[in-house]
Amino acid sequence: MSEAITARSELQPVSDQERRQKLELNKLQKRLRREAGQAIADFSMIEAGDKVMCCLSGGKDSYAMLDILLNLQKSAPVRFEIIAVNLDQKQPGFPEHVLPAYLESLGIEYHIIEKDTYSIVKEKVPEGKTTCGLCSRLRRGILYNFAEAHGVTKIALGHHRDDLLETLFLNMFYGGKLKSMPPVLHSDDGRNTVIRPLAYAREKDIARYASLRGYPIIPCNLCGSQENLQRQVIKEMFQTWDKQHPGRLETMFRAICNVEPSHLADPELYDFKEGKRLGGKRQAVVQSAEPAQDFGRLDVLNI
Repeated sequence: MSEAITARSELQPVSDQERRQKLELNKLQKRLRREAGQAIADFSMIEAGDKVMCCLSGGKDSYAMLDILLNLQKSAPVRFEIIAVNLDQKQPGFPEHVLPAYLESLGIEYHIIEKDTYSIVKEKVPEGKTTCGLCSRLRRGILYNFAEAHGVTKIALGHHRDDLLETLFLNMFYGGKLKSMPPVLHSDDGRNTVIRPLAYAREKDIARYASLRGYPIIPCNLCGSQENLQRQVIKEMFQTWDKQHPGRLETMFRAICNVEPSHLADPELYDFKEGKRLGGKRQAVVQSAEPAQDFGRLDVLNI
C-alpha cells in the first residue's frame, strides 16, 4: 500500500484519489515527525550514542513509532542506533511470519523473543476477567531484561497523546490518583529508561497514517479484543467529546503539561504551611511479586 502511494511507477497513470492520498500521507508524516521531534527535544528522550529499542506489537502505534524514528534518525543532529524487538507471546493463531518479513524489508536489526506468556495469563486469570494487567507485567519484564542484556539505553514504546489522557482518567476514576503515563520514565535501579516519542501525537492521525502506509497490522486477541474494558469506555467517551467539542482533548493534554501543585491537595507535592513545592512522590519500575514462571526478574511499569 505504502509503495503504491509513495513510489508508483512513472509508467502508470496516477489517479486523483492516489494523488490526494499521497498528499495526505506527506502531510501526516510531517506532522508526526514534527510532534515526535518536539517531544524528543522537550523531554531529552534521545541523546548521542543511545541505543534505542523500539518495542513492536504489530499494532498501528508501534509501526508508526518505528517509521517516524527511522525517518528522524536520518536528519537527527546526534547519532543514535535503532533496533526493533517483538515479543511472540505464543497466542494461538499469531502470524509469526508477519513482523520478520516486514522488518527484513526495512533492513534494520531486529529480534523476535519467544516466550509463552499466553498460557500463564490464561492459567492465572479467571475466565471473563481482564487479562491486560498480568499480560503487561510479564511482557514488559521480559523486554526490560532483554534490553539490559543487549546494552539498550532507551526503550521506546508507542503510546500516544490519547493513551496518556486515557490513563489519567482511568487513574482518577478507578485508582484515586492523579497520574498519567510520563513521556520519559527512569527505573529506580537505573536499569531501564522508557521513552514515548509519540506522546504529542493524536491517535486518529496515527490510525490514518498507518492506513495509508499499509502496515501489516496484527490484532491483539488476548487483551485488546476483550469487551467492556475500562479503557475502552474512556476511549469512547473521548471520541464523543472530540466530535461534540472539538479542541477539548487538546486543552486537556495542555493541562497535564501545565500542573500547579499549589492548587491541588497533595501535601507531599506542596508544603501548604510554608508555601513552597516539595519533591513529592516518585514511582518508576518496581519488582513484580508474580511468581508465575522463571523469566528472570519481572518488572512492572507503574502506569
